[in-house]
Amino acid sequence: MRRKVATRAWRRATELGVKPVAAALFCALVLAGCGSSAAVYPSFLPKKTLDPKVDEALVGTMSKPALQIEGLPVDVDTTRFHVSVVVSGPIVPGEGLPDQPAATTCTWTVTMKDASSDVPVSIADFHSVDHLGAVFLMGLVPGEHPPPAVLHPGQTLTFQLRAYELVGEGMMQWAPDHKHVVADWDYTVEND
Repeated sequence: MRRKVATRAWRRATELGVKPVAAALFCALVLAGCGSSAAVYPSFLPKKTLDPKVDEALVGTMSKPALQIEGLPVDVDTTRFHVSVVVSGPIVPGEGLPDQPAATTCTWTVTMKDASSDVPVSIADFHSVDHLGAVFLMGLVPGEHPPPAVLHPGQTLTFQLRAYELVGEGMMQWAPDHKHVVADWDYTVEND
């Protein structure tokens, strides 16, 4: 049985010609190499920017905010405090529904920990900006208790934020002094 299948495959390949078969074989070899653990970088890239480590905390300051992806930490460094902050989400209801609306309810989870001194906490200091430049103010998830106004050293604080947003890309931002953004988390709102 295998021989018949192999013979049919070979016959079909020769009917298509050598070039498409060679192209398919080349693509298969290239894709097989994509799974290797050894990273190969083009020689023109600066070597000190080539760090294959991922999932590391980035440092965000008022003069140089960190740009991180959602779910990964930002170590915020200000003149008053240092704190690690993670924003995960958004989680949206109704993924995979046949009728996909242009906007949906989005829920983020914020975790703050490892504070060096007291850190002010306010829902009003978090907002998101979508791919069209619209700014969305956050609210608490219904039934969620407001977080304490201050995160003290040694504490971990987790709370959820919610907004109704358009489907597409955006940035969740935190500005602990109400003016200067120290961290941006890139996200995508999807409901398909």
